[in-house]
Amino acid sequence: MFGRSMNLDATQAPPIQPDEVPEGLDRAAFAAGCFWGVEEFFLAVPGVVDAVSGYEGGDVDRPTYEQVCSGSTGHAEAVLVTFDPSRVTFDQLLEEFWRHHDPTTLNRQGPDHGTQYRSAVFVHNGAQAEAARASLEAYQVQFKRPIVTEVSPASTFWPAEAYHQRYTERTGRGGCHVANW
Repeated sequence: MFGRSMNLDATQAPPIQPDEVPEGLDRAAFAAGCFWGVEEFFLAVPGVVDAVSGYEGGDVDRPTYEQVCSGSTGHAEAVLVTFDPSRVTFDQLLEEFWRHHDPTTLNRQGPDHGTQYRSAVFVHNGAQAEAARASLEAYQVQFKRPIVTEVSPASTFWPAEAYHQRYTERTGRGGCHVANW
């Protein structure tokens, strides 16, 4: 995890506030179902410096995986992406986001269902919000059903427990997402 060391146990790293951005880099958070697959596909994007699985968009401090899975915290399983904007643009990250999940299914991705699996872009500034909304409108023409992805201001990002970080890389189990195109 960028700037923090993590043990492979149930501990959680400190929360990350929307304005905590390493110098020369940028951040955005995406929710597209199970965070293991989202983390995996963003880590493969050249220019992405880090991708951290966690929870965003809820109203409980220090949520645990079990709490988020219960649907009682309001959080989505999300991935905080730290990227070098000189190597990859936010628009390119949005393309990857749309390509790797079905944004027309409300609170569901594949076999996973519940509000924690909703489709969302948590934007860190006005330019990201504008780009996300424009991208959503542009991609809508490629889907027969309405896109239900929410575009919301970034809030506190709570890194998931250490055993969730780099899950597919550590376990060798394949990601849970497939390309839409």
